[in-house]
Amino acid sequence: MVQQLIVTTSSDPFIRGLDYLYGVRSLALVPEMVGVVDDLAHRGSICTWIGDHIDRVNSQLNAYLQMCHDCFHLQEQRSIQIFAAPLVRSFEIDGFCNLQTNPITILIDVGQVVPEDWLRLVVHEYAHAHAGFPGHHSQFGRSLAHLCLGLEIPFPLDQPDHGDWLRFYPDCVATQDSLAFWRGEEVSRRSLN
Repeated sequence: MVQQLIVTTSSDPFIRGLDYLYGVRSLALVPEMVGVVDDLAHRGSICTWIGDHIDRVNSQLNAYLQMCHDCFHLQEQRSIQIFAAPLVRSFEIDGFCNLQTNPITILIDVGQVVPEDWLRLVVHEYAHAHAGFPGHHSQFGRSLAHLCLGLEIPFPLDQPDHGDWLRFYPDCVATQDSLAFWRGEEVSRRSLN
């Protein structure tokens, strides 16, 4: 069964944003990974911002996804969809790949890293999707090295095939406040211009 994100066409940005969050929650490994829905203090401003701006953010992520696809022959490309979503900090991740959906779903919390590093975050998660099973193993490392070579991201060739360093590669610069992006504060205005 194909699992894709379907969002209301309501004219109210808050409704569109809330509907979007519920939609991406349905694509997560567990719904609780996508935050803000139950956060009454921030839900209004974040949902409204998402309703007004998420299409532009996802368009940028899809451009990065296509760049990753272009690193592989057509027959090696997997069916993958990608969306931005505010992830709950307690999970201690800035993105993940859900191999259980069809197409494979990548969710990226673009608020956790500076916009200049969004591509690096997409590359890491795409390597998981391309490898086809979870973990930071040698197949993941080969997929990641191939992507880094194709996208001109330095890759340390002298590292072993697998290890803890793969969990954090390529490295990304973290933001001070991950929800600042989702509230539409300064970092989001720079990234959408």
